Amino acid sequence: MPTAMVELSEDDVRRGLDPTRLISVIEAAFRDRYPHVSIPVRTHIELTDGIFLIMPCYDRAGHALGMKLVVVQANPIKPEGRIQATYMLLDPATGRPRLLMSAKYLTDLRTAATSAVATGFLAREDARVLGVFGTGRQARAHLKVLPLVRRFEQVLVCGKDSGETREFAQEISSELRLPIDSTDARTCAAESDVICTCTTSQTPLFDGNLLHPGTHLNLVGAFQPHAREVDSTTIQRARVVVDTYDGALAEAGDLLIPMQDGLIGRDHIVCDLHELVSSKKAGRTNPADITLFKSVGCALEDLVAAEMLAAS
Repeated sequence: MPTAMVELSEDDVRRGLDPTRLISVIEAAFRDRYPHVSIPVRTHIELTDGIFLIMPCYDRAGHALGMKLVVVQANPIKPEGRIQATYMLLDPATGRPRLLMSAKYLTDLRTAATSAVATGFLAREDARVLGVFGTGRQARAHLKVLPLVRRFEQVLVCGKDSGETREFAQEISSELRLPIDSTDARTCAAESDVICTCTTSQTPLFDGNLLHPGTHLNLVGAFQPHAREVDSTTIQRARVVVDTYDGALAEAGDLLIPMQDGLIGRDHIVCDLHELVSSKKAGRTNPADITLFKSVGCALEDLVAAEMLAAS
């Protein structure tokens, strides 16, 4: 008899995913499993008021198969409802669903955990100031997860509304017991050692000339060719690492726009995450390098997070 499908709620997922362990699992997946997984560039389907994304992944060696379905609303009633996500872990032999779960928190945490992997390899060991652009779910996840890989002494947060940003900073500061201050874009860009852009902005958030030598950036908000969170100056100044070449070259407006303008070439991307964590190519080469990790999201991250939940 086939095994009955298990369904997990958002609360089940929150209880089952440990951030520290997920960082390690994602790093190991990109180092050891990435060479034998099939990850098609995700399907984008335009909806009346949003986008439908389909993200499958198959690990031939690990005999694992899964798929995430995501709707990103352009004009949600509430900001926290912008993304709706569902994940299915399947039996690769039969195609039967083994596990079905709400995947909003899974998406939040696996994205922040992947940024943490990149930060562990690319950020300076003496990084002390974390700057986060955004006050939504991804900003919250990055504020919780990034301190697991660097000992930050100060955190700066920059949002669209100064009042809401102050409230957000106070709430997260109490929760994490870290000094978190709301600030403007110029200060956040100029004074942070590690910057995470977690916004829905389609235009640059700051002037790339503000970045000081040695800064590391994680860009996670933009995932369409016409949208970007940083300007061409930022990209030109940085050693760029991507989660996957195929995904970045199909979706990452942060990179595609300066490419189309003739400001950088394809070779400006120094490596992908697999090459970085397996030491095949170097990310940071000296303390003064500005390093940048551009993530559009990779279905392997979702698969290994779902496997963690299946095993728990």
